[in-house]
Amino acid sequence: MTSVGIDAIEIWTGNLTLDLPGTFAPEKGEDPEKYTKGLGLHASSFPDTYEDIVTMAANASLRLMERKDLEPEDVGRIDVATESAFDNSKPVSTYVAGCLEEVYGSDFHHANKGERKFACIAGTQSLNDAYNWIASGRNRGRKALVIATDTALYARGDAGEATQGAGAVTMLVDEDPDLVEFSAEQGYGSADETDFLKPNQQFPSVDGKRSVQVYLARMREAMEDFEAAGGDTHPDNFAYIPFHTPFPGMVRKAAALGYRHALRGTDIESDLADEIGRQPRPEAFDDQEEYLEAIKEYTDALTETDHYRDWYARTVDPTLDVSREVGNWYTASVHLARASALRSALDAGTDLTGERLLVGSYGSGAQAEIHAETVQPGWRDEIHQLNVEEQLEERYDLSWDEYEQVHDAHNHDVDSDVESFTTPSGEFVFDGWGRMGERQYRYVE
Repeated sequence: MTSVGIDAIEIWTGNLTLDLPGTFAPEKGEDPEKYTKGLGLHASSFPDTYEDIVTMAANASLRLMERKDLEPEDVGRIDVATESAFDNSKPVSTYVAGCLEEVYGSDFHHANKGERKFACIAGTQSLNDAYNWIASGRNRGRKALVIATDTALYARGDAGEATQGAGAVTMLVDEDPDLVEFSAEQGYGSADETDFLKPNQQFPSVDGKRSVQVYLARMREAMEDFEAAGGDTHPDNFAYIPFHTPFPGMVRKAAALGYRHALRGTDIESDLADEIGRQPRPEAFDDQEEYLEAIKEYTDALTETDHYRDWYARTVDPTLDVSREVGNWYTASVHLARASALRSALDAGTDLTGERLLVGSYGSGAQAEIHAETVQPGWRDEIHQLNVEEQLEERYDLSWDEYEQVHDAHNHDVDSDVESFTTPSGEFVFDGWGRMGERQYRYVE
């Protein structure tokens, strides 16, 4: 079977940042550790007044295409995943293609373009679409650009306000990839849920407690389905496990439950039996509530063991490094987590070639997907090209008053005229409105 996966990746973060413990917490009268330790976040990224989901997507895509020496005719598919779209008909991918054509002077007229929507899992679904297109042979030797781009804004005063973020991840999907190869096995967990939604509105309606429960339930179902498809979930067989990361605190919950599920019946469970006992089985209880209480107590004890803490520090925590500094990127979050993990390995001098990742994607509404990826020999060169640290360091640090101005500038219900805080250079910018209400863009040298 043809080897298909991610050949290259590029990241573009919003050009502004808000310091959560230093600026947000004092304004809210909160303990900074509510954000740094509770949510696991230090800062949020925001788009400047000339930035939006199109500019961030186009900027990441241009950087990737230039680095890989690609021309428009090399690309047969452009898929954009977003839950921040501003048009119910014209897909974001057409805007992105238009931006790139301005620079290249040639077109993507023969590329299939689309837009995927399923909350935060749409980026992974778009990867699946590209995988199937290439594996079927319908690509005619051409590559796919898969772009996850979002501006995750919440209404001011909303409980989710501290988790905001903005950025884009562009992935090049191809045969014989240099970064990671996808497994054929996948697992899904899906149900009709209303944990998070935007019924024709910009800011989400969120049932926070319910959303956590649904996230964890769908992840468990996806793991079970992945195992049923022949997928391996033994926790020691993966170098990293990137999860969808609305905020790192959510991943701590998901990792604990995932680890507990995966160790059942393994040598790990046996090794830990003397310390915390064996994992409770439902058949040993007459009452469901008693079983749930017992399994909760076991999970709490498990997370306190050195074995679990060492595994988490090695396998999960490195996936959160970038997310701590940028917040939630919705469809791009799990792909940012993958990049963060590989970047951590590069910095540590770890050889990941041939090692495996177990990727857990999730989208409210709700669906989770589990699949495995194998790291390819060219991964070092690809990750070395990322300039994430430089982007994070160059962001403009907003004061509280400036944050309120930027939030108003991107609020569709507020008529706001705010000057930009940074000067664009070598990037696409929003350039006003066209005669039919379309958004217009130009490239600034």
